[in-house]
Amino acid sequence: MRPFRIRLTLILMVMIGISMAGAGLTMARVFEKSHISALEENMIREIQLLSRTFDFRPTQGGDAMAYYTREARELAALTDSRVTFISKNGTVIGDSESDPRQMDNHGGREEIVDAARKGSGYAIRHSSTLKEDMLYVAVPVVAGDYDGFIRLSVSLAFVDQGVRKGWTLMAGGLAILFVVAAVVSYRVAAGLTSPLEKITRVAGRISKLDYDARVNITRKDEIGELAKAINGMADSLQNQLQTIRDNENLLQSVLDNMTTGILLVNPEGTVALINPAAERMLHLKGGQLTGRSVTEMKQYYELTRLIQDGIGQRDFIHEERIVYQPEETILQLDGVPMFGEDDRFKGMLFLLQNITAIRRLENMRSEFVANVSHELKTPVAAVKGFAETLLGGGVKDEETARSFLQIIYDESERLNRLISDILDLSKIESRRSPMDYAPVHLASFCGSIIDTMATVAEKKRIALHADIPEELFIEADEDKLRQILLNLLSNAVSYTQDGGKVELKVRELQDADGTEKVVIKVTDTGIGIPKKDQPRIFERFYRVDKARSRSSGGTGLGLSIVKHLVELHHGDISVDSELGIGTTFTVELPMLQE
Repeated sequence: MRPFRIRLTLILMVMIGISMAGAGLTMARVFEKSHISALEENMIREIQLLSRTFDFRPTQGGDAMAYYTREARELAALTDSRVTFISKNGTVIGDSESDPRQMDNHGGREEIVDAARKGSGYAIRHSSTLKEDMLYVAVPVVAGDYDGFIRLSVSLAFVDQGVRKGWTLMAGGLAILFVVAAVVSYRVAAGLTSPLEKITRVAGRISKLDYDARVNITRKDEIGELAKAINGMADSLQNQLQTIRDNENLLQSVLDNMTTGILLVNPEGTVALINPAAERMLHLKGGQLTGRSVTEMKQYYELTRLIQDGIGQRDFIHEERIVYQPEETILQLDGVPMFGEDDRFKGMLFLLQNITAIRRLENMRSEFVANVSHELKTPVAAVKGFAETLLGGGVKDEETARSFLQIIYDESERLNRLISDILDLSKIESRRSPMDYAPVHLASFCGSIIDTMATVAEKKRIALHADIPEELFIEADEDKLRQILLNLLSNAVSYTQDGGKVELKVRELQDADGTEKVVIKVTDTGIGIPKKDQPRIFERFYRVDKARSRSSGGTGLGLSIVKHLVELHHGDISVDSELGIGTTFTVELPMLQE
């Protein structure tokens, strides 16, 4: 370990020395430039102040040079700098340090050229007169009869002295740092060797299959990273089995919570995997089929035959089968062959889906289209037949012709109602009919509906009664609520014999959970509905007595529309009827809509 400590010490000392030297050079350069820049600005201010306070005299004449030389020496004593007066053509007419007559023309000097061009000039050079580096600052001055330059210069010897002093201090600091670096590097090397020895011991224990061994080092450097790597290697060996178990649990959780059935069958026809959804579809108990042959599902012969064919053909399967459990259920079976990397057949994966509801909806759609076509065909055929008779001229009697036209008109009205009901039902079912909730005063609202139905009821001598609390309000879509009540009352009047009775009763109800509801009951003393037909009366185009329904002008869609409108209000509708006694429709609606 000793050579390593020595190498580290030397490396640190060299790096510190280079860093200090670079920092010293940079600081010396910055110090020198900043000090010179400050001197330049200060000298410019002194020249500008001098140009406003000095008594300038004509530069021509025998005593001009003596005057400016004398004044330059006095100003030099005050400003602690060399002062030089220079005429426009570069002739020195006064200087605080030398005899102007013996000085060269200064028109080509760098500071004079810059001053004439920029308004001020700077230059640093070695003065041949004073034998040292000088900073020269010149500014053009025009005052009275004087037109020339005033130049100030100071020695940079004190700047050099400051830099040398800084180097001296830095050299002393560097020597101290070298000593500190030697001590620190030795301690660092000693600190590095101790964790390395610990890591070596732990690595030896791990190599002997002691996977519980860990390096107890929390440093945030390469040594710490190495310790983490050793600990990570031990952790990974321990975590592999845990990861496998976690993945198995995750896969099992997915399989357990899928709504689609999964069935994995090996090449021998043995069930390797079945999830709870498949067990529910096949009415099997948990784990009852796992590890057993699919042929044991004897109650599903068609299904097991299809699975066996898929295993034998080793091809994709997409089939449907009907099973009874005991009700009829349609299952869709998708089979996928599974192959290994060596193209070896490993079994079939089957996906089971209960598509009974989908097929039922498809049948309902087909029945709806057929019913619509049938319902439209009857009035269209009637209109066409009577119109052809009239157009053919076969009816000479005006009264008969008028009756034919009345039939055509009635059938067209029925056709119009049918189309309107179909469109309304389509809008309601597709949720394209927005709900406009507002407070509705039920007493006045139902009173207007009773008045609307009164004329029709009077023709059949049917008594209309309403029992509605005066103070009762409900939040609902007024138009849709009106459509519900009009449909129910219209049906009640239509299917009640002459001299019968129809009653509309509204009451407030509070559920066990505290929800306030409004219960609307429409009761009649009509022909009633057979028990076997009551579960289907809310289906589209379903009629208990087709001949009587058509004669009453119904389209077979009214109760279906009512059911959907009640559901849009988040309510329920039910029916209670006895054949030959009467019918009661009960609508429960929440008093307030969320």
